[in-house]
Amino acid sequence: MPLNTLIAEHHFFAGMSSEHLKILTDCAMLSEFKKDQLIFSEGDPANRFYLILDGEIALESHVRDSGTVPIETIRSGGVLGWSWLFPSYLWHFDARALKDTKAVFFYGTRLREECEQDHSLGYELMKRTAEVVIQRLQATRRQLLDAVGILPGAGD
Repeated sequence: MPLNTLIAEHHFFAGMSSEHLKILTDCAMLSEFKKDQLIFSEGDPANRFYLILDGEIALESHVRDSGTVPIETIRSGGVLGWSWLFPSYLWHFDARALKDTKAVFFYGTRLREECEQDHSLGYELMKRTAEVVIQRLQATRRQLLDAVGILPGAGD
């Protein structure tokens, strides 16, 4: 399937204008990760994001004296990476392929420049990315509650 079709048909970009989809396609390329490949590390510069087409990615965090803690598994159809859009532009988690994975890679730095030129594009990406951030925060919350033995929803 052509790259522009993969992007246009992905739920993350549902309802975006053809002009914005063209910009996104111009900033994208297909990418693959092998099982256990590290995609990015916490604290490194965040300059990209991915649509996961096929495979699984583990988001992990390092906890002192406890090692690596899983935060969330991102599967086919998911979106990986939000830190490219928000200062300080550093990754907040590690990402590692749990199995061979195919993805669409987006140049976040170039997209940020496009967003500065076209604020409606920036607004659309900000709305969509904010949803991903909220999902990640909820996943982190669940992991934290599980780690301290509190049942999720008990104090809501």
